[in-house]
Amino acid sequence: MIRIIDISKLYKDNARLRDINFYIETVLQLAGDGNDVVITGQGPVWLYLKIAHALHGKARKLIYRSPVTGDVVIFDHSVD
Repeated sequence: MIRIIDISKLYKDNARLRDINFYIETVLQLAGDGNDVVITGQGPVWLYLKIAHALHGKARKLIYRSPVTGDVVIFDHSVD
């Protein structure tokens, strides 16, 4: 199953480092276990990095999607 998570929906106005645990918990719930996950939407680099780290070992595959780059595979544990 593919789960698409829009990072910009996690916060209002500006992401705050003090709320990082809330962001990560929310993303982990949205991602589920063993799914392909696409992260997209505007957000600070530090938030993308923390989320990618949190999803490692939880998601089967992680993709970053941008209108500029298209899909970029961050990790893929579905291949040998």
